[in-house]
Amino acid sequence: MKIVVAEKMSASAVNLLREPDWTVITPEQLDGNLAAQLESADALIVRSAVQVDAALLANAHKLRVVGRAGVGVDNIELEAATRKGIAVMNTPGANAVAVAEYTLGVMLAMARFTCRANELMHAGKWEKKSLQGSELRGKTIGIVGLGKIGMEVAKRARVFGMEVMAHDPYVSAAVAKENFVRTATLDELYTSADYLTLHVGLTPQTTGMINADSIKKMKRGVRLVNCARGELVNEADLSEALKQGHVASAALDVFAEEPLKNSPFTSMDNVILTPHIGGSTHEAQEAVGQQIAMQVKEYLKHGVIQNAVNVPSVSHEEYQELQPYIALAERLGSFLAQISTGAMEKISLSYSGHIAEWKTELIRNAAIKGILNDTLEEKANLVNAATIAASRGLRVEETLKPKASKGGAGSVLSIQIDTQSEQHIVKGAVLRENTPRLLHVDGIDVEAPLEPNLIYMRNQDVPGVIGKVGTVLGAHNINIANFSLGRRTIEVKPNTPAEAIAVVHVDSPVVPAVLSELKKIPAVHEAKAIQLY
Repeated sequence: MKIVVAEKMSASAVNLLREPDWTVITPEQLDGNLAAQLESADALIVRSAVQVDAALLANAHKLRVVGRAGVGVDNIELEAATRKGIAVMNTPGANAVAVAEYTLGVMLAMARFTCRANELMHAGKWEKKSLQGSELRGKTIGIVGLGKIGMEVAKRARVFGMEVMAHDPYVSAAVAKENFVRTATLDELYTSADYLTLHVGLTPQTTGMINADSIKKMKRGVRLVNCARGELVNEADLSEALKQGHVASAALDVFAEEPLKNSPFTSMDNVILTPHIGGSTHEAQEAVGQQIAMQVKEYLKHGVIQNAVNVPSVSHEEYQELQPYIALAERLGSFLAQISTGAMEKISLSYSGHIAEWKTELIRNAAIKGILNDTLEEKANLVNAATIAASRGLRVEETLKPKASKGGAGSVLSIQIDTQSEQHIVKGAVLRENTPRLLHVDGIDVEAPLEPNLIYMRNQDVPGVIGKVGTVLGAHNINIANFSLGRRTIEVKPNTPAEAIAVVHVDSPVVPAVLSELKKIPAVHEAKAIQLY
């Protein structure tokens, strides 16, 4: 493995990446040749300075993961990474304490006019009367976003004797109550808060949420903290509200354009301005570096995807449960693609049993990967499979059928392919020590191991077929490991042999000459060699 660390990280974080036979390239070793180093890299770790765009990624022929030591991924072109099958991970929460302490720190500074007092003292002025402040005790703090940072802010605000209110539609009332936080609508937060602090990501719904209309709903004299994203605030509207005194003061660590240029805030003495340092403490940077190093290492060694922004994230424990079904899905998908003919139009997946209660996106992507990689030159993986399918106009549908039982025997994955000329469906399960097994093909029950070398046959259910197949394979020195046979139980035509399906597990690949001989058996309608990897 080769890991390129493109920006400064602590020595302890870099050391976490070191393994026998692994190469770690540090910023000092790059010498301005990042693109060249990426040609053979498996992983890239950045902070916020390096722009990971499509042009840079064009040099990355082996890259599997980009790790962002921080939260924002504005410097990473996610669509380009996803198309190339590269997982992009960040480190939410690693700097939560640092940002929470910053938030309370600037709240105290606003309450006590600390910055202005410092400036006056440095100017040789002693002005006690104009610097009389207020206490945080008894005031209401309104927290927009009750994630890791918001929750840390709530803990610290309670210590100061503040009443804590929060708005976050994705946090249950029970969790909020356990943490002594009163949930509220945004409008209730605006009308009640003495201090309003923002801790949400940037979405179409949150962009410009602090604007002239929302400010009108706030208490006169409210104080605002923003150390989340600059685009959450309409800066012109906030500037006007500060001039009019409706907003008493603001502390801004983030801005729509960074570095800050030509801003009306720079001339206002009721605004604290800092250069995006809310999460910049020695402790936080150490934690962020170590967290991204561990995440990247886990992905490269075990395939565990944590805190990814372009693919579903799972914990190590979740991945351990999912992994056998990921393998099942890929092999079922590949099997299905190899028995199908015609231009593909739709892929349908159905999850039955306890797997329907899991995060099924990785299982879905594995199935698509197995289907597409049978024919595509552009190889799909767990990151880009759904994107490749969509780009080719393939419809992907999913159905969940949970069962009350938590037992593994009831978990079945079904995959169906619709082409322009036909339709095929297969079902499978994980049985006997996490072994993926085929259970069903096109309405016929046939249990077979999903092993690398298989022969798939459709034939009439008449005497002698199995013997003749064995004779052909024996003549070519091909050993049969398992012979699975199933037949359609519903009679299609009276007095005619039933349709049967055979799946033969053999120990070596099957060459075309063998298939030709199998097809000459009178009862055999179809014979295909299936290879699963």
